Amino acid sequence: MERDIVRGSVEMTAAMMISGTIGWFVLMSGQPVLSVVFWRCLIGALTLLGICAALGLLRPNVISLKLFGLAVLGGVAIVFNWVLLFAAYPRASIAIATTVYNVQPFMLVGLGALIFKEKLTFTKLFWLALAFAGMLLIVQAKPGGGYTGTDYIAGIGLSLGAAFLYAIAAIVAKRLKGTPPHLIALIQVCVGIVLMIPLADFSVLPNGVGQWSSIVTIGVIHTGLMYILLYSAIQKLPTHLTGSLSFIYPIAAILVDYFAFGHQLQPSQFIGSAAILIAAAGTSLGWKIGRAAPASVKV
Repeated sequence: MERDIVRGSVEMTAAMMISGTIGWFVLMSGQPVLSVVFWRCLIGALTLLGICAALGLLRPNVISLKLFGLAVLGGVAIVFNWVLLFAAYPRASIAIATTVYNVQPFMLVGLGALIFKEKLTFTKLFWLALAFAGMLLIVQAKPGGGYTGTDYIAGIGLSLGAAFLYAIAAIVAKRLKGTPPHLIALIQVCVGIVLMIPLADFSVLPNGVGQWSSIVTIGVIHTGLMYILLYSAIQKLPTHLTGSLSFIYPIAAILVDYFAFGHQLQPSQFIGSAAILIAAAGTSLGWKIGRAAPASVKV
């Protein structure tokens, strides 16, 4: 058991560090956002197809028609989540877009209350208020430290939209419990191929080794390998440890943004980002505030 926890922790850490670098590869690819998502889905599908074949997941009757339909629905949400998040990077910077994207837990809480009638406790409302305060600090700040984005506020809006779509995908994933996760991932990227073919701009193909390397890395490493590491870690780790290690992702993204592009957070952005991440940690890890915080089912 202890060996599994150590190995799972290493896998989860690696998965989150890989996730934290994806913004750099997206920008370095030099491709329109819809094209990046198409190539990610295509190359990721080829990678995951090989993985699923090796695991024997391509045989008939592995997934029912109903669950297949749910996986497709989740795929639509996750693919457009990528579109919005990737579009946010050049507008709000990788650091800010990723930090704002981490309001996902609160959207899950809201959807859980609406869909599953889960109780909104004082603790959950407290973390929600703290995250909202952090969001206000980020929104009112003026970008600086090397920022060259095109539309800061639009970038924040796109990040929020991406977070909402991720929350939708997570709600759908709850209904897919017991379905092989690698197969779910394969279905989702195949859905992405279908969705992105009419939208991608094939007149502007990656130019040179650098751009092609970025695209292939996004497909193979950030999709295929990251899925393997993430799902393997989730199977080994307790929920609280999975939640705590997931915060390596935004921290890695902030460091990548600073060292690669010189985007340094302004004081109010730093405080706002810290507030969002602390609130997200409190929500994900079940930190209680006061005595009037009855236990409730987490989304």
